[in-house]
This record gives sequence, structure tokens and C-alpha cells, in this order.
Amino acid sequence: MCGVGRTAAPWSIHCALLFLFWVPGATCGAQELEPRAYSPNPIGLNFFGIGFVRTSGGVLVDPSLPVSNVDARLNSAVLGYGRTFSVFHRSASAAVAVPYVEGEVAGDVGENRREVQRSGFADPRLRLTVNLIGDEALTPAQFAVRKPATSLGATIVVVPPLGEYDSSKLVNLGANRWAVKLELGLSHPHGPWHLETYGGVWMFTENERFLGVGRKQDPISTVQAHVSYTFRPRLWLAANATYYRGGETTVDGRGNADLQSNTRIGLTLSLPIRGRQSTKITWSDGVATRIGGDFTIIGVAWQYTWFD
Repeated sequence: MCGVGRTAAPWSIHCALLFLFWVPGATCGAQELEPRAYSPNPIGLNFFGIGFVRTSGGVLVDPSLPVSNVDARLNSAVLGYGRTFSVFHRSASAAVAVPYVEGEVAGDVGENRREVQRSGFADPRLRLTVNLIGDEALTPAQFAVRKPATSLGATIVVVPPLGEYDSSKLVNLGANRWAVKLELGLSHPHGPWHLETYGGVWMFTENERFLGVGRKQDPISTVQAHVSYTFRPRLWLAANATYYRGGETTVDGRGNADLQSNTRIGLTLSLPIRGRQSTKITWSDGVATRIGGDFTIIGVAWQYTWFD
């Protein structure tokens, strides 16, 4: 869910769509940075947007494979739609994001450097967020005169295995498994400042067609922290950080020494355009990487919002 200022008109809403922080890769989004994801919203709000994300740098592959020094340059276009509504008199939101990815992945196979190109649809994402503590579900008129307060929300993200996948290839756009994230998020407004912290866990089903064998991955725990400052409605800047740990894999019954324990930082800038439109620019990079995650992300998104 996203936020508006206390006296903001309906066209002043600045939502943070899920797709802007979509990240391809084996950790299935543990690297995401999503400021203002739990700021409350009035019900009946729709938001639609298109985002573009550039990912470049080192990525994680299974250590049981004879591949090293893997580097990727991926361009992603993501289409997203979401809506806010009431669930048992609590504010809630649902969103879907569909990514299309093209790019190159290079790595060393023995003494030879190999490079492959891929393009197509990756796995989509479905997200449901419900406010647990804080404002009840409010109409736009009620929301405009409310006093901002601390809120606690819960989120479930589901990633179905619908992206392109070929079991004979190491590099795929889809993961050929289900992934689910459960998360709690605390949001505290203080004047123009906004403080947030999230804690969650990613869980995965088995990929039974990983190069002809089964591949399992342990859960990944993740925490995020965000500090943002609102200069005026829809114009805000956020500093972001996330830490994630876990994700050890087992391939064909043999465990791998590939525990992830990584930290990322980033910035997000929200800019108003005109009417009900806004633009967001995001950047993030790995600052402490044990395995995988040493890559840079730059993204930009356009968004349009309207009420029922």
C-alpha cells in the first residue's frame, strides 16, 4: 500500500508499485527495496504503470556446476496494475506485475568464456497487503482529513512458475517453481519524515527439472529499513537498505555450500509529473556480499492513478 499527505487531493497520491523493484535472479526478490510499501491509502484507488529496470554485475549460479565468474546484463520491462479495497474494515491492496526480460549472461566454463542471450517473459508476481494496526478502511474524503499514525501491515507475495523455462539450459528467465514471501511491515510518519522497517521470509517449492535432476532451496530471511523525506505531495526521496540470509541449495540430494548473507543499499526518488501521473527513479547496489548479489540496479517507472 502507498501513501498520501494529510490534506492531499486524490491526484496527489504517490504509490510505490511492486514492479519498480522487481529483481531477476536466483534469490527471487530477496534483494528488493520497496519504500512506502506499507503506507496506508484510501480505498477505491487504482494504479497502473510501466517500469524499466537495468541489472548488471555478478549473479549467483549453482556451485555444483562447472561455471564461474558469472556476469549478467539484463534489461527488464514490467507492466503492473493494483487496487486498494477493504478487507473486514481494514485497508488492503492487491497488485500484479508481469516482467519481460532480455539480456546477456557470460561465464567461464573451464578455460573458455561463454556467453548466452535470453529474451522472454519471466515469472509474474501477485501481491496482497492488508493493514493490521492503524487506520481502518477510509474513503478518499475521510482519508484526506485523517491524522497520520503508525501502521502495521502484512503481505503475501506469490510467484507462480509461468516464465519461460527449458530444463536443458542453465540460464532461464523462469524458475520453474513456486515462491511465496510472507512479510510484516511497520510504517511510522513523523512530520515530513517517514520511517519503515520490514521483516519477511521467502519459501520455495522444488524445481524437479533442473538440468534433469531435482533442485531445492532453503528459505531466505530478509529485513528492510527505509527513511524518506517528503518535500511536497508526490515529491519524496528515500534511503533504503536490506539484508538477506539463507537460500542454501540441494541438487540431486547433495547439499551446496552456497549460503547467502548479503546487504544492499539504495535510493528512490518520486517525482510528480502532472495530474495523476508520477515518475520514480531507483538505484541499488550490493555493499556486503558473501555469495551472489554483487550487482547494480537502475530503474525508472511511470505511474497513473485514479479512483473508482
